[in-house]
Amino acid sequence: MKLRYCLLLLLPLFTQQCSMFSSKKEPVVRDTTITAVSSFNNLFFDSTQIPAFLSGQNRYASFADQYMDFYRGRNFQFAWFDSSGLSEQALNLMNLEENYIQEMMDSSLHNERLPRLKDSINNKKILSQTALTQLMINTELLLTGQFFQYSAKTYTGSDINTTELGWFIPRKKINLTEMLGTAITTGQLYPQQNNLQNIQYKLLQQQLAFYIGLAKKDAPDSITNVDKPLHVGDSGTRVTAIKNRLAYWGDSSLTGTYTQQFDSSLFTAVKKYQKRMGLPTEGTVGNKTIAELNVPVQKRIRQILVNLERVRWMPAQKDSNYILVNIPEFTMHVYDSSKLKFDMRVIVGTAANGSAIFSGQLRYVVFSPYWNVPESIVKKEIMPAIARNPNYLSKNHMEITGYSGKTPNIRQIPGPWNSLGLVKFLFPNNFSIYFHDTPNRTLFQQNTRSMSHGCIRLGEPKKFAQYLLRNDKTWTENKIDSAMHLSKEKWVTLPKGIPVFLVYFTAWVDKEGQLNFRKDIYGHDAKMEAKLFEK
Repeated sequence: MKLRYCLLLLLPLFTQQCSMFSSKKEPVVRDTTITAVSSFNNLFFDSTQIPAFLSGQNRYASFADQYMDFYRGRNFQFAWFDSSGLSEQALNLMNLEENYIQEMMDSSLHNERLPRLKDSINNKKILSQTALTQLMINTELLLTGQFFQYSAKTYTGSDINTTELGWFIPRKKINLTEMLGTAITTGQLYPQQNNLQNIQYKLLQQQLAFYIGLAKKDAPDSITNVDKPLHVGDSGTRVTAIKNRLAYWGDSSLTGTYTQQFDSSLFTAVKKYQKRMGLPTEGTVGNKTIAELNVPVQKRIRQILVNLERVRWMPAQKDSNYILVNIPEFTMHVYDSSKLKFDMRVIVGTAANGSAIFSGQLRYVVFSPYWNVPESIVKKEIMPAIARNPNYLSKNHMEITGYSGKTPNIRQIPGPWNSLGLVKFLFPNNFSIYFHDTPNRTLFQQNTRSMSHGCIRLGEPKKFAQYLLRNDKTWTENKIDSAMHLSKEKWVTLPKGIPVFLVYFTAWVDKEGQLNFRKDIYGHDAKMEAKLFEK
């Protein structure tokens, strides 16, 4: 599999920020104290060699500033050579990148010139001194370019416009110049690697290796559809096929070699698999479970790679308290002191009205809210309803507060009928998205919950309000109950904003170490694949 770009929750999803994430551009002054006498080696080159090299290397052109900053700071002393030739760091970099290419199935980092240059340097006796010097300069600058390219890909992701993919969370930034300087100074290529990549990245990378291993094996036969779900006590060749598939995916050690019986062990394995896929954990096998079991391993590999790329985009996070909503999972995760406090079922936007992927700061709790109906809903839904029934507004506890041209401004008054329920939670943003309650509580029992106009409906809004106000002892449970049943809005400003992230991951490793997959409900995975994979 060849990739156009690099290929790439939740416990924890973010890492502490380190100096390498600094986005402030400080001018780099040439350090003239570094000379052939004072330096580690006496190998230097002229600064004009950098633009000359880059003019013929389009793949490194975007790193021109980093090149000049790095070498200016060391007075254009070689970094990848010592008195004996290529340094140990240079050889380690080549090995590291080769391992990455194999593990990630990403050939875009491969530079066929590098092995040839290495061989030529090793055979330096057949070269003139002038030719050898130029060869060393080219190899030096090529290795630096490889370091920059590898680091950028590994830690910040592919060079693609994420907003075209509906992703509006600011991407992580790293200081490549500082990273390379640290690597050369310490002799360690990536001494802060664990700070630059979060745990989720490593966990997904391990799962990728497992699935690549599966791709080298013969997959069991696909399972044919059933007329009715299979239960404990059923038997037949289809049960054998289910056992083989579950064993293939690693959800069971059972195979169909010994029995065609649907027994309690298979029941347990099926439930485990269904949980990983986000299916109802009933333990019976219907056609939805069969469809997931039959997914080709190559498709799962691509799904993991797409989500590894997204993990790379996530910014470093200073706060240990944050709220994360994974849209395809239909779940909110609340983190307190970097630990998962609780999960909550949510309802997200439909495919036509998808919830945006962005970050913000939760600042306000609004009890007994008005619902100011968006103009688009007024035009598409409410005005036609009024035309059919003149009593529509009063029947639905709505009122007109003014007009925008010929379009009425409509709001729904507080109460149990209100579409926002009894409380909403605001994190100001350009997408007009917020968390809120809903009077339609039964919808949370459904397995697929993409039903809203874009905002996020909470399964346990009172619990969430109690959590947000937990440090204010005046907000007792009774007081919160009372505030949720007022006749007018009551706003509460939080003493400190809490980071909120609305994200889109269709593959991740959960707190139990299990790899989860979900449906690509908005088609974002498909768009990502078109960006990342060559046809």
